[in-house]
Amino acid sequence: MSADQPEFSPGHFINRELSWLEFNQRVLDEALDAATPLLERLKFFCIASSNLDEFFEVRVAGLKQAIESELTERSVDGLTASETFAAVTKRVRRMVDQQYCCWREELRPALLTQGIGFLPMRELKAVDLAYVDKFYREQVRLVLTPLGIDPSHPFPQLLNKSLNMIVELEVEHRGQTEWRMAVVQIPRVLPRLVRLPGPDSRREYVFLGDLIGANLPDLFAGAKIKGWWRFRVTRNSELYIDEEDVANLLHAVEDELHNRRKGAAVRLEVERDCPAEIRRRLLEHLQLSEDDLYAIDGPINPTRLMTIYEGDHSPELRDPPFVAPVAPALREQEDIFAAIRERDVLLHHPYESFESVIHFLQEAAADARVLAIKQTLYRTGGDPRVVGALMAAVRNGKQVTAVVELKARFDEANNIQWARKLEEAGVHVVYGLVGYKIHGKITLVVRRDGDRIRRYVHLSTGNYNAATAKVYTDVGLLTCRGDYGEDATNLFNLLTGISQFQGMRRFVVAPFDLHRRMLELIEREARHAGKGLPARIIARMNSLVDDEIIRALYRASKAGVSIDLIVRGICCLRPQLKGISENIRVRSIVDRFLEHPRIFYFENACKPEVFLGSADWMPRNFFRRIEVVFPVEDGVLRDRIIGEVLALPLADNVKARLLRADGSYHRPALKKSDVPVRSQVEFMQRSLPPKPGHAIKKGKYPKVKLASRPAGVREG
Repeated sequence: MSADQPEFSPGHFINRELSWLEFNQRVLDEALDAATPLLERLKFFCIASSNLDEFFEVRVAGLKQAIESELTERSVDGLTASETFAAVTKRVRRMVDQQYCCWREELRPALLTQGIGFLPMRELKAVDLAYVDKFYREQVRLVLTPLGIDPSHPFPQLLNKSLNMIVELEVEHRGQTEWRMAVVQIPRVLPRLVRLPGPDSRREYVFLGDLIGANLPDLFAGAKIKGWWRFRVTRNSELYIDEEDVANLLHAVEDELHNRRKGAAVRLEVERDCPAEIRRRLLEHLQLSEDDLYAIDGPINPTRLMTIYEGDHSPELRDPPFVAPVAPALREQEDIFAAIRERDVLLHHPYESFESVIHFLQEAAADARVLAIKQTLYRTGGDPRVVGALMAAVRNGKQVTAVVELKARFDEANNIQWARKLEEAGVHVVYGLVGYKIHGKITLVVRRDGDRIRRYVHLSTGNYNAATAKVYTDVGLLTCRGDYGEDATNLFNLLTGISQFQGMRRFVVAPFDLHRRMLELIEREARHAGKGLPARIIARMNSLVDDEIIRALYRASKAGVSIDLIVRGICCLRPQLKGISENIRVRSIVDRFLEHPRIFYFENACKPEVFLGSADWMPRNFFRRIEVVFPVEDGVLRDRIIGEVLALPLADNVKARLLRADGSYHRPALKKSDVPVRSQVEFMQRSLPPKPGHAIKKGKYPKVKLASRPAGVREG
């Protein structure tokens, strides 16, 4: 290789947007899998749609802006914005066709066999017609606003992701028949599915759009209805806020949220039988091209079908119920602070209950010996117990500080609401550092223990959200180690005051030193491999995008480091490239729970180091967010993470998908002698206390054997 020749070419990287679409394909694959319970298949069908919505709102919107700005810069994979947009459009069309084929040929017929049906208006019996007619007159008609389109009535401003109807009409005007168009927005305030009357066991529905369509003559009296078709517009939903130039960030975010609903259109979805001329006019009004048009043969905005999934009906069509137990270290512990003083506590959600975190906060709020509580809040959720504990702490005379991230994407309004409630309760609410999202998950409790002050710290890979903690897999740590308390204190001083980053004792913090530290750890493994010492990296995360990290991993692979990456979503690294990444294996797991932990293992010549944290290996996490990554120093807990929390996903041969060098994924090939391993099910089984009369397995944490490591000696 010449001196001016780059070490790695664009062909060594996978396009970020295409990699994300492959992740969504894996989500859709769960809907396509006949082995998945029927209502769980419907859930994944809806999630795949919701994911695509966000993809267009943010990622495709960004591509279109780059194209309009005539940017010709190529991404690390060698594609321009225009080339990426063309590839994305082609891939999305294949995915959408597959998705709706699944709905028409598999999901809808299967639901019907279980008594869950969607009836057209023409098939309703008299009693059902009477019910929906009354529902229309008393609830629907009152909130409908027909909007004509003509020179005196311009095309209306349609809200982001709102479902609408385009209506073709003929009207008599001055003795002549004239062609007209009108828009009717299907109200968001009403259920998209109207459940038909009957016993509780009856689950048959009419689409609200069908009901409105049948009553269009009522809305357009005297006009002839030629036809009507549902459509939906997706708009750019990025927030654009110059934090350096706003006096009040909360008010600025509120204003921008209002504007989000009216951002530039980026996608038009219409029913497949909508006439070409109507499509053309819609595209013209929205300033979109044919590339932005998606003809849908099925329900538009299928995320509303989650109504069918919600509730506690039809248990036979769902995954078996699972109630997470309390973590073993906290069972039968009346004093959680005493338990933490005894030793660090590892929490593995959702397999171990998030209620332990709630209990920690509530105990801190009520304990007379607690002096202060400080906490970061990224996605607060709708459970009032977290913020309620902070409010209660204020009432109990404690110093309480909440660092609330107002710009948590699509949770902005919720966080604003809770920020106001916290401020009204007397909590010191701050919004962190200008220009950075506060993404680290940390709580600091300052407590007087006898004649000394001790700091208790909770750190996690996931948010303080009790609802998502039941469906996201995450790992948390409770500790009172002095270095962790000192680092937590300095971190909050950095976030709330005016100070410069001075380094940390144990924490590794973005954007200050996380990127450099991760590179150093990868490069250390490469040096060990070069000396013939044991060298291995295992990293578990949501996304791998940063090209410097990828290059470092390639160099480590070439040096002989064994590398296993468990990446749920985007992965821009190509594994198994000859001479480049032959020692790198990448897998993704999509299952009942959303894989969410960030865990980084470095063999370090038989002196292993394990880090947990909030950061993926992405530029935004390294350089545009406040992230906290921390080592696990308790040897028992470190062994548990290595031998269980990492090892089980590596052993998964049921829900795992393996990444090929070409960017596609495949299921592991199973031999007849292979024992099926589904890691999430195994975690659930291991978390449950032994039943009475059953012997406890020998060893506190049963281990799954890791792949063999290269032989070597300890570094002396």
